[in-house]
Amino acid sequence: MELVKPEFGLIFWMSISFLIVVFLMRKFAWGPILSSLKERETSISDALNAAKKAKEEVANMTAENERILQEARNERDVLLREARETKDQIINESRAKAQVEGDRLITLAREAITNEKMAAITDLKNQVAYLSIEIAEKMIRQKLSNDEQQKALVQEMLKDVKMN
Repeated sequence: MELVKPEFGLIFWMSISFLIVVFLMRKFAWGPILSSLKERETSISDALNAAKKAKEEVANMTAENERILQEARNERDVLLREARETKDQIINESRAKAQVEGDRLITLAREAITNEKMAAITDLKNQVAYLSIEIAEKMIRQKLSNDEQQKALVQEMLKDVKMN
């Protein structure tokens, strides 16, 4: 039961050994422990600062990426608008050219039709004249086959000449 009721000597020696342990701990252990804690605190602080910087950089990058994406969208819209305008312009120019070419072809076709019509009319007149001459020639040959008919025709023509 001596442990439950300690004596003065035991408490004295326990206190001295405790103080020696505290002194030794302070001399040899507290310095490295405190420096380790300080080092850990510094590394945690640095890690937090690095995380904060990384977060800010990510936020800046996100904002920059968003800005670049918006610029790309704007450029795409401009390019699409220019492409539509160019397409419309090309279509309008093609329509105008097609209209001019169509009008030119219609005019040429009308001229060709007119020329063909005139050529056909001229050819028809020539054929009618040729046939008329042939018919007249045959009739005159038939009528003038004998001398009496020739003399009568000449007399008749002389009468017509005198009257006119």
